[in-house]
Amino acid sequence: MGVVSYVKEEIQVIRERDPAIKSNMEVFLYPSFKAILHYRVAHKLYKKGHYVMARWISQRAVRKTGIEIHPGAIIGKGLFIDHGSGVIIGETAELGDNITLYQGVTLGGTGKEQGKRHPTLGDNVMVSAGAKVLGSFKIGENSKIGAGSVVLKEVPANCTVVGVPGRIVKQDGAKIPRMDMNQVDLPDPISNDIKELQVDNLRMHKKLMELENQLKMVAHAQCAKEEKEQ
Repeated sequence: MGVVSYVKEEIQVIRERDPAIKSNMEVFLYPSFKAILHYRVAHKLYKKGHYVMARWISQRAVRKTGIEIHPGAIIGKGLFIDHGSGVIIGETAELGDNITLYQGVTLGGTGKEQGKRHPTLGDNVMVSAGAKVLGSFKIGENSKIGAGSVVLKEVPANCTVVGVPGRIVKQDGAKIPRMDMNQVDLPDPISNDIKELQVDNLRMHKKLMELENQLKMVAHAQCAKEEKEQ
């Protein structure tokens, strides 16, 4: 893809997914635009075996944008990194098309693997702010990773994952993340568990009160019987 085609694509992607943009010229100021442009150049050099030059270009991008994309990573079309500070994409990471990453996202390894050690993200995946996806597994297409989640195992397609460690709280029937940029209204399994415990506690309390009243009635009846016998 040429530079002109890339710029046109980035304008479309950013216009589609960032309500803050007011004009096409602003695209040139976006850290995402600069980081991915550097990555495209570095990746071509990396594939040709020019590893030092590729890393030099990628490290310049880190200093300028705060986004670290290893030149060995494989990235499809339509990647959008919103804000981007602190985003890290590892060497063997593979990203499909139309993926959205927010600030503080890490697509990293656990430090134990050899070879493929970073995650693979299917098309239309959204990874919310501060989430960490660690290991050589796949996040299925159209899935959404909640803010601050730590994902350590494979996620099927069309899922919503939240928590530490990440738990699947919704599967199928969800909107495609490319169009649904909502990071807030995600299910909260811990909150749901607490609410269920509260309901159970109230039910148990009510049952105990009923039993206590029944015992009082039995005791009162027994006392009345003893008084009559005397």
